[in-house]
Amino acid sequence: MKVHHLNCGTMRSLVAPLICHVLLIETDGGLALVDTGFGLRDIAAPAQRLGMIRHLNRPVLDSEETAAHQVERLGFRRDDVRHIVLTHFDSDHIGGLSDFPDAQVHLTSAEAAGALSPSSGQERSRYRPVQWAHHPNLVEHGADGETWRGFAAAEELTGIAPGIVLIPLPGHTRGHAAVAVDAGEHWVLHAGDAFFHRNTLDGGSVPAALRVQEAAIAHDRARVRDNHARLAELHQRGDPDLAIICAHDPVLFEQMRG
Repeated sequence: MKVHHLNCGTMRSLVAPLICHVLLIETDGGLALVDTGFGLRDIAAPAQRLGMIRHLNRPVLDSEETAAHQVERLGFRRDDVRHIVLTHFDSDHIGGLSDFPDAQVHLTSAEAAGALSPSSGQERSRYRPVQWAHHPNLVEHGADGETWRGFAAAEELTGIAPGIVLIPLPGHTRGHAAVAVDAGEHWVLHAGDAFFHRNTLDGGSVPAALRVQEAAIAHDRARVRDNHARLAELHQRGDPDLAIICAHDPVLFEQMRG
């Protein structure tokens, strides 16, 4: 499968420069996205769709950065996007869902429950129901499956294509997941918001303000720390056929584009 790395949301955050790292995958059955970043409707109505967090993250909201426009610039149609696999339901990851209204949207059952039936004040405040008011076709996946490089209960999404694997990594949100994609000569593990900064993987220094933000918005801080340790261990193992990325680190994004 051919994998394109897209930035679908530059953010001039007060904490650190951030982007929205989205994968566009060419499969035999059409296109698939991993996350969407911000969408065209977010640009048209940011206060309604993004809420107060936009004042912290300060998204640029450039229509040319939307997945919709980038798909078209690559020579495809929007309706060629048949599937969208979500790491989680936060606004900067699902804003573009409404730009692909006919796509099947894959996520963990736990994340669907957290977004659609929030059980805490944090869940009620973090999710933006207006972003799924178009009633997307949600396809929920449980926590059952086989192991993948040490992660339990990974599910290969063969209904999309062989080589796309959904890996539950709760912590940042109730049903957060990573998505592994077989890009041919190597695998790309898109860890979503399981970590925010590249130095989490190699034990280097992470900007203090970014650590504070990551902890403040975590659904379960203990699980976030556990995910950090598991991903760092996998990175330090040095598998030559594996690249680990996250959603918001601009340096990792440029490395993958290169």
